[in-house]
Amino acid sequence: QAILAFFNAFFYTYNHIFMPNLTEALKIGPSNLSFLKIGDLVEAKLIQKAPKAVYFDLGQFGTGIVYGVELFNAQDILKGLKPGDPISIKVIDPENENGYVELSLREVGKQKMWQGVKELREKGEVITVKISGANSGGLMAEITEIKAFLPVSQLTGDHYPRVDDGDKTKILNELKKLIGQDLKVKIIDVNSRTNKLIISEKETANENVKEMVNKYKVGDVVDGMISGVADFGAFFKFTDNPAIEGLIHISELDHRLIENTKEVVKVGDAVKAKIMEIKDGRVSLSLKALKPNPWDKVEEKYKAGQEVEGTIARFNPFGAFVALDADIQGLIHVSEFGGVEEMKKQIEAGKSYTFKIDSLKPQEKRIVLKLKK
Repeated sequence: QAILAFFNAFFYTYNHIFMPNLTEALKIGPSNLSFLKIGDLVEAKLIQKAPKAVYFDLGQFGTGIVYGVELFNAQDILKGLKPGDPISIKVIDPENENGYVELSLREVGKQKMWQGVKELREKGEVITVKISGANSGGLMAEITEIKAFLPVSQLTGDHYPRVDDGDKTKILNELKKLIGQDLKVKIIDVNSRTNKLIISEKETANENVKEMVNKYKVGDVVDGMISGVADFGAFFKFTDNPAIEGLIHISELDHRLIENTKEVVKVGDAVKAKIMEIKDGRVSLSLKALKPNPWDKVEEKYKAGQEVEGTIARFNPFGAFVALDADIQGLIHVSEFGGVEEMKKQIEAGKSYTFKIDSLKPQEKRIVLKLKK
């Protein structure tokens, strides 16, 4: 009778529990099939604590295990857990040789920190950070023990390193002055997989300033003063609203190619500029837009086939720029010489030569030259 009862119980379990579950497990379709990857954070429930391992229920992913070094490192976290308690846990091996998902509790705290900074970003909250370091690209700080980076481009005008020649050593020296200071910032980029946390001081711009900016529109011509120069352009403070500071990109300073901002403006210059763009409280302006375009009438002065005198302005890898007058520059291509070294042997920067205009394309602001032999 005991044997009969055993077999009855076995076949009941097989037919009513094992087979239905197996059948369900074999229903592999797009909605049921999923895979774990190293580094994934999964929700788990504690099943059992054993002397050399701790087991977790991972639901559809099976059973997870924490053992060895990971178990040793997780002792403090495991002390407070009891069977059935939920916890987020990190995958370090989707399937080990025993069929378990190997897990780590070591970085759970760090993952929670990353989740915290993600929430701060989503809420758009302004937070205060202490600057702990600097390099030529920006500043370093920490938010809930996670290293954060504040790029130079995300500093407000008050803290931007306004170095005339763009010298990286000078920029770094200016940035180092901010070490130890508290700055108000917003989080603008979070990526826990690449350990990237980017913050911005610009984004905390005073709402009153944003309101003032909204009083202007694209196309307005405004009076202002050059408040700073950098290798990429010049800062422009509005005369009627000094709290507003816009940027004139180097390409918007003049119709000719500019290598150094100081060729056109210097700090303290009073200028008029045209508003080209207003976006997120930031203003982009142009001096070039208020100047007559010399290329509009270039064909009145120059023709294809014409011989002209020009001065070598500067070299670059694909040729040399030639100043034909105060506003117009032509280009002689390096292929005319066979190489950069040979080009520099035949022509010198600052010297004048006779050229022949090979082609003229005013719409592209391009004059191609050949050296008269």
